[in-house]
Amino acid sequence: MSYYSPSVEKLIESFERLPSIGHKTAVRLAFYMLNTSKEETDEFVKSIIDAKKNLKLCSKCFNISDSDPCEICSNPKRDASQICVVEDFKDVVSIERIHEYKGLYHVLHGTISPMDGIGPEDIKIKELIARLMDGSVKEVILATNPKVEGEATAMYISKLVKPMGVKTTRLAHGLPVGGDLEYTDEFTLGKAFEGRTEL
Repeated sequence: MSYYSPSVEKLIESFERLPSIGHKTAVRLAFYMLNTSKEETDEFVKSIIDAKKNLKLCSKCFNISDSDPCEICSNPKRDASQICVVEDFKDVVSIERIHEYKGLYHVLHGTISPMDGIGPEDIKIKELIARLMDGSVKEVILATNPKVEGEATAMYISKLVKPMGVKTTRLAHGLPVGGDLEYTDEFTLGKAFEGRTEL
């Protein structure tokens, strides 16, 4: 039995469909929206509609952008000899925040996951290989997440890229700065040993 009117219940259900939003948070968000002014609500709705209408996939790297090609691909100051391969467009934002990487990107839109019925043909791998054909790319940096699917995807791409004579690197994984060994899980500690460097 619902204690809310049908309109409020529908709004709560809409918020519950968002990732990581449970029932209590959905209720809080629904009532927050109901307590805002009509102008604020209209502006919020318009921003969602505008984003859905204006955003498109970059035809080169498959990142989301207002323009095609995206701002990164069309920037002549970026190093076109490097391509950083990521799973999702949110990963591009994370890497850009550190202001260390100056190359280009390739967004896969997922990882190989046979358990979920996702094979290499379901993500943007063939498009990556097509980008390497002209010989201008000298290094492919595999920045998929250090999970089973991310590791499998990185290995698969590496096997395709290496015969093309393109240097293939993987982001280092391991202990976080300031972390304690006693609180580190086995997978992370194993990766730290694999990725150890000479001093």
